[in-house]
Amino acid sequence: MTEGPDPDFGTQIESFCGLYARIVEQVQAVIVGHHRVIHEVLACMLSGGHALLEGVPGIGKTLLVRTLADALDLEFARIQFTPDLMPSDITGTNIVVADEAGAKSFRFQQGPVFANLVLADEINRATPKTQSAVLEAMQEQTVTVSRTTHELPQPFFVLATENPIEMEGTYPLPEAQLDRFMLKVNVASPPADELVTIMDRTTGAAEPQAAKAADGPQVLQMRKTVRQVVAASHVKQYIAAVLRATHPDSDSAPEAARRFVRYGASPRGAQAMLLTAKVLALRDGRANVAFDDVREVAPAALRHRLILSFEGQAEGVEPDRIVAEVLDQVPRPPAP
Repeated sequence: MTEGPDPDFGTQIESFCGLYARIVEQVQAVIVGHHRVIHEVLACMLSGGHALLEGVPGIGKTLLVRTLADALDLEFARIQFTPDLMPSDITGTNIVVADEAGAKSFRFQQGPVFANLVLADEINRATPKTQSAVLEAMQEQTVTVSRTTHELPQPFFVLATENPIEMEGTYPLPEAQLDRFMLKVNVASPPADELVTIMDRTTGAAEPQAAKAADGPQVLQMRKTVRQVVAASHVKQYIAAVLRATHPDSDSAPEAARRFVRYGASPRGAQAMLLTAKVLALRDGRANVAFDDVREVAPAALRHRLILSFEGQAEGVEPDRIVAEVLDQVPRPPAP
């Protein structure tokens, strides 16, 4: 039996809304535009997941992650992924140390993954062996070296970036590893008016800096609050129906899914939609998930979980097009 929310849940919602608004305010003091991106990344972080950010160079992906670390007062680490990066460069390794008496022993030297907010920059440029070191930490929240398991600090988030236009010499993440990311966030180039604001902010005598809006314990409390948000049975049925409609063998699959999808989204897609939709509900001061919350997060939760068929790849079909057709055709179940 699922436990209901705490009796003081109304107070927790007010606290969540206030903290969320302050975090967004501080991030937007540095980041120009990217409103959808900011909300999707925050929804991912506050629901305990990890995000994959994809966009061309120079549009603020790294700056966004650094700014989030400043606004949340979290320890930040950046790992620049290159083909020669080794797993131990990320997780750490045992080193030999000598005490005052000259006796030698092994001591674990922590790697950069031992931080609260880890930026895995251009993760697809490292070899699969190195990629798996980060993905193991994401899934297990631990690092194991020489049969010894080390706990990662909490909260722990990985925000990975990919450059979609320079694929030569890269190692695309396998589908099973992509599935570990709760959301895939597409970061678009800014329009002309935002470019002017970017120039104003970054070419003057002083650059803007985000002030502290929350801290680690508050982030952990916000994550607990998210778990208490209620989703009605018909909303959960809708999420399940949306997920099933991404499978080409489903009776409810739209024509685009039947033609261009080889495998639909995994159950993690349903979990991602529900959890991030709960964050959006709290953001708007509600204690229950609405259909519109689900529809807002569905593209980011599903786009990287759709495995296109050969025909879909040959025709350059965008997963977002398929998700849009699914959302258009799947009806909303009536309330019981």
